[in-house]
Amino acid sequence: MSKLYTTDHEWIHVDGDVATIGISDYAQSNLGDLVFVSLPEVGRALKKSEAVAVVESVKAASDVYSPISGEVVETNADVVSDPAQVNADAEGKAWLFKLKIADKSELEGLMDEATYKKEHTV
Repeated sequence: MSKLYTTDHEWIHVDGDVATIGISDYAQSNLGDLVFVSLPEVGRALKKSEAVAVVESVKAASDVYSPISGEVVETNADVVSDPAQVNADAEGKAWLFKLKIADKSELEGLMDEATYKKEHTV
């Protein structure tokens, strides 16, 4: 499955029962140079649209929302120790966390990549 996007600028990539989540390139470019990233704890149960992480730049702090419900199974420690990675590769190596998906029907209503990028290009 290709990436899906939220209106809050998170992306999600599903592989089986696990979803990888990060912020879009559009979001990181609007935030500017990131200086701090806070991620949810592994094992935490998340609800769809819940504020679960924070990315902070020299300009502003922004909440990151969970696109779907699930349990955090992994976080990306590299972006916590080096937040600038998000600026360099927001939609690749600088993913934020992974969830074990609770309800795949929650993926309905998210934007496909073409729709999102048409409205939000850098």
